[in-house]
Amino acid sequence: MSAYGHFDDENHEYVITRPDTPQPWTNYSGDRRYGAIFSHHATGYSFTRSPATGRLLRYSHTVSPGSQPGRYFYLRDTEDGDFWSASWLPVAKPLDTYSTSCRMGMGTMDIESAYRSIRTRARYFIPLGQEFEYWMLTVTNDGDTPRSLDVFSYAEFTSVWDLFHDEFNQQYANAIVACRMEDGMLAGGNMVNLPQLDFFGERHQSRWWYMSQTGDVSPHAHDFERAAFLGPEGRYANPLAVARGACSGSETYGDTACGAFQSRLELAPGESKTLVVLLGVGRAETVGRGVRAQFGSVERAEAEWETLRSHWRQTLGGIRVNTPDPAFNSMVNVWGAYNALMTFEWSRSCSLVYTGQDRDGYGFRDTVQDVLGVLPAIPEKAKERLLLMLSGQESLGGAQPVVDPVFFEAGNMGRVDPDEQRADDCLWFFNAVPAYVAETGDMDFYDQVVPYADEGEDTVYAHLRRALEFTLGHRGTHGLACGLKADWNDCIILGRKGESVFVTLQLRLGLRVFSEVAARLKRRADVNWANTRLEEIDRALQEHAWDGEWFTRAITERGDLLGSSLCGEGQIFLNPQSWAVLSGAATPEQAVKAMDQVEQQLSDPYGLRLHHPSFRKTPRSTVHAVTYLPGTKENGAIFQHTQGWAVMADCMLGNGERAWRHFRAYLPSAQNDRADIREVEPYVYAQWTHSGVDSSKPGRSRVPWLSGTAAWSYFAATQYILGLRPEAGGLRIDPCISSEWTSFTMERTFRGKRIRIVVENPDGCQHGVRALKLETGEVIEDSLLPLDRMVDGMTVVVTMGAAGAPDLVSAGNSELLQYT
Repeated sequence: MSAYGHFDDENHEYVITRPDTPQPWTNYSGDRRYGAIFSHHATGYSFTRSPATGRLLRYSHTVSPGSQPGRYFYLRDTEDGDFWSASWLPVAKPLDTYSTSCRMGMGTMDIESAYRSIRTRARYFIPLGQEFEYWMLTVTNDGDTPRSLDVFSYAEFTSVWDLFHDEFNQQYANAIVACRMEDGMLAGGNMVNLPQLDFFGERHQSRWWYMSQTGDVSPHAHDFERAAFLGPEGRYANPLAVARGACSGSETYGDTACGAFQSRLELAPGESKTLVVLLGVGRAETVGRGVRAQFGSVERAEAEWETLRSHWRQTLGGIRVNTPDPAFNSMVNVWGAYNALMTFEWSRSCSLVYTGQDRDGYGFRDTVQDVLGVLPAIPEKAKERLLLMLSGQESLGGAQPVVDPVFFEAGNMGRVDPDEQRADDCLWFFNAVPAYVAETGDMDFYDQVVPYADEGEDTVYAHLRRALEFTLGHRGTHGLACGLKADWNDCIILGRKGESVFVTLQLRLGLRVFSEVAARLKRRADVNWANTRLEEIDRALQEHAWDGEWFTRAITERGDLLGSSLCGEGQIFLNPQSWAVLSGAATPEQAVKAMDQVEQQLSDPYGLRLHHPSFRKTPRSTVHAVTYLPGTKENGAIFQHTQGWAVMADCMLGNGERAWRHFRAYLPSAQNDRADIREVEPYVYAQWTHSGVDSSKPGRSRVPWLSGTAAWSYFAATQYILGLRPEAGGLRIDPCISSEWTSFTMERTFRGKRIRIVVENPDGCQHGVRALKLETGEVIEDSLLPLDRMVDGMTVVVTMGAAGAPDLVSAGNSELLQYT
C-alpha cells in the first residue's frame, strides 16, 4: 500500500486514501456523445462530441488544482457558519480534522468524506448511452444531536463551447451566454438567437444545456452568475454565497455562467438524505424535463449506477489471471484493459493534458494501434474502428493524418499534400488487421469492400497491398523506406528522401503478413510478389542498417547516420532493435546481439530509454528532440509506448526473466508504493518517464491515460508474457515468464467459449511448453489448443518444460502474425 491509496480488484476500483496526491488523479465516464473527466478533487470537465468544440464544463489546463472550478458540493452548518466541501478541494480543510477517500471505478468516481460528525458520499458518473451526468450526494448525521445544513451544488459553464474562443476571445465569449430558471431547473444556452443545426462542426449556432437538482430535498435558492456566487475575490475555496449562507437568485446575461443550487437539510441523529444533480445537453424545456422525469429519482440513479458497474465487469471479463504478482494481476484484470478501452474511445483528444485542440478526432497511426488493446473485450467495435480507419486511407496508399467523425466523409476528402505524408501510418494495419482476424476467425474481413478517403473503393486485402505499394514506391538511394514527414518519431527529421530503418522493418513485417494472408486466400501471384519484395528489403537492411552490434535508426537526406556507433549523440535507438526481432529481419545472432545492447546501453530503473546518449548539440534541423531537456520526452526519456515492443522481442527470444524485468520496471501498479516519485496515477500507463541518466527528476511520469502505451502493454502482457495468442486454428498458450513463477491460472473467453487454464512450471523454466492436458485425458504435445478441442467451461493444464532456443523465423510467423 502506498501513502496515497491501494487497489481493490474485487470491486474494480482504485482507492485513494490521501487527497494530497502529487498531481490530480483522474478517471473517465461516458462516450463521445457525452463524456467527462473527473479528478479526485471533483475538478475536470464535460463535453459533447468534441472536447475542443463541444466543451460544456470549464477547466483550465494550466491552473493549479485549488484554483479550478469543479463539480462541487459545499456544506455549511447553519448554526456557526462553518463550511467545507464534499471533496477535499476546493475548501481544503486540515486533514487532521477532515477525512476522505475516493474510489475510482470503471466509469465512476465515489468520494466519501467526514467532518464534524457529518459524513458525505458524492458519486459522479454518466449512465450508459445517455447525454447527461449524475452527481449524487448522500449526507449522513453521525452525531448525537440534530444538524441543520445548507448544501450548495456548483458547476461552471463555458461561455462558448469552442475551447479556444472561451479561453482567449473574451470580448466575444462574454456576450453570448445566458442562463435562467425555468420549471425549477437551469436552462442554459449560448448564441440563443441562432438556429440549432444538424452539423455539429459549425460554431455559429445555438447550443443548449440544463442542470436540475432532485432527491430528498428540493433547492430553495440559486445563482447562475459566477461573480454573484463567488463574490469579488472569486475564490472557489471561499465562495461569497456559501460564506454568507445564501444564494442571491442571479441569472446569466453575458459574462460567465455557473449553476449553483442551495438546499436546506435537517438531519436527525443517524439520518441520511440524498440529493441528485442532473446536468446534460439539450433544451431544458424538452430534454431536461424528460430526463428529470425519467431519471430524477434517487432510486433510478442508484439503478443506473449499478447498471454501469455491471456493464464494465462484463466488458472486462474476457481475460482473468491469477499470477504470483498482484500488481500484474491488477493491470491485466482491471486497469490495463480499462486504460486500453479509454484510449480506444478517446484517442489523444481529452485529458487534463490533452485539450482536444488540434488533436480532436482519431489520429490515424495512434488509432490503428489502439485496436490491439481492445480485441478480447469488444471485437465488433474494434472491427468498426478498423473499417473507419481503412476508409481514411487514400487511393494512392497514404493516409489522412486524422479521421475526425464530425468532418470526415469517405470518398470526398482532399488528398494530403505529399510534404505532409507520414511514412508509418498504414503500415500499422499489418499488426491490427491480422490480430482482429485471429481473434474472431473472420477471414471474410479481407474481402470486405471499403472506400478510400479521396476516391474509389476496394477490398480490405487490396487496401493492405496499396499500403505496401505506397511504401515500396517511397524508397531512398539505399533501398530503405523513406521517412517522409515523420516515421512514428515526429522528432526525427530525415527529409522527404531520408531513409528510416524503423519504417523499413515495419515494411518487412507488412510484406510477411501480406504473403501469409495471400497464401491463406490462395492468391499465389501475390505471394510471389510479396516474397520478391521481401528479398529486396532484406538485402538493403543487411547492407545498410546493421552496424556490427545493433541496427541503426536512419539515414538523413544529407547522408548522415542516426543510431550508429559513429554518432556522438543518439548512438543506439531502442525501436530498430526490437523491431528487427519482431519483423524477422535480424538473423538469430543479430537478434541476440541487438537485444543485449539494449540491456547494456538503454536499461534504466524505470524502463528502457528511447535512445542513448541524449541530444544536446545535434542541430534541430535533424532532430527536433534536442528541443526537449535531456532525459525527457523523445530526447532519451523512457518513452513507454516502445516498452511493449522490447518485451515482445525478448519473449520471442525466450528471455522470460529479462522481458519480465523490463515490463515490471514501468508497470504502474508495481510503483504504487513509489507514487510520490512517479506522481501520476498508479493505475494507468503514461506516455513517458524522466530517465535516471540525464534528468534531475528520475522516475517522474507524464501524460497519463492516453498514449500508445496502453494498447501495446496490454497486448505484450496477455499475448507474450502470458502467451495467450489467438490463431486461426485455435488458441496458442505459450507463456514467457520469470522462472520464479512455478504456477498460475488464467481464464480466457475465445470465440464464445470460456477456457480455464492452469499453468504448471515445476522446473522453473522461462519459456517452452511441454504439453497441454485436456479434461478428457488427451495430451497435446504442442502449445496450440485447437478449435475442435475447445469446450465451453473446460480446464486445460499447461506444463512448461525445457525447450530449445526459439526459431526466430517461425516465432515471427506464429507469434506475431498469430494466424498461421
